[in-house]
Amino acid sequence: MRRALIVLLSIAAALAADNKPRFAPGQASSYPGHQTQDKITVAAVPYTTVEEAATVFGKVKPYQEGILPVLVIIDNDTGKALRLDLTAQLTDADNRRLDSVSPAYVVTYHAIKKRPGQPRTSPIPPIPGRSTVKKGPLNTPEIEGKAFALKLVPPGETVYGFFYFEANYLPGTMLYLKGFSDATNGNEYLFFDVPVKKK
Repeated sequence: MRRALIVLLSIAAALAADNKPRFAPGQASSYPGHQTQDKITVAAVPYTTVEEAATVFGKVKPYQEGILPVLVIIDNDTGKALRLDLTAQLTDADNRRLDSVSPAYVVTYHAIKKRPGQPRTSPIPPIPGRSTVKKGPLNTPEIEGKAFALKLVPPGETVYGFFYFEANYLPGTMLYLKGFSDATNGNEYLFFDVPVKKK
C-alpha cells in the first residue's frame, strides 16, 4: 500500500512538472522590432535580463556571461512553403557586422581546457575516455534546443528560435538576416534588416 502511494505521488509530481508554462512567443507582427516584405514578417527580440532568460533557459544567464540571445520570429503569409537557410549578423550604429555563434560554441563558452604538458595537480589518475573540457556556465540543453534550426515554414505558420552573439545590446542594433527562398521554385527573397527591440 505504501509503495503504491509513493508511485502515485511520483506520477503526480511528474505531471505537475510537465504543467510548467511552455515558451511560446506571439506572432512576429506583434513585436515592436519587426519588418515585413513579400508577406514575410520577421521580428528580433534581445534577451538581456535574468528574468527573460529564466523563461527560456532556466538557471543559466547567457547575457551576463557575454552572450546575447536574440529571439527571431518569422510569420509566413506568402501562401507558399518557405525554405530557410538562414545566416544572421548583428549590425551596430557604425554599420559593423558581427556573425552569430553556434549553439555548440555557446554551450562550451568559458569552459577551461587543460593544456597538453601542463603538470597534473591531482594525484588521482584521469578516467580513460573522459573529456578534459570542463562544462561552461552556459552548458544546458535549452541553449541548443531553443536555437533557430528550422528549414521549412508551411504557409500561414509562425516559427521561432534563438541566434546567439558575443555582443552587448545597444539601442539601434539591427539584425541582418538572409537565406529565405520559395520552397516550390527556389526563388530567393530579399534579405531582412530588422531592428532589434525589447518587447
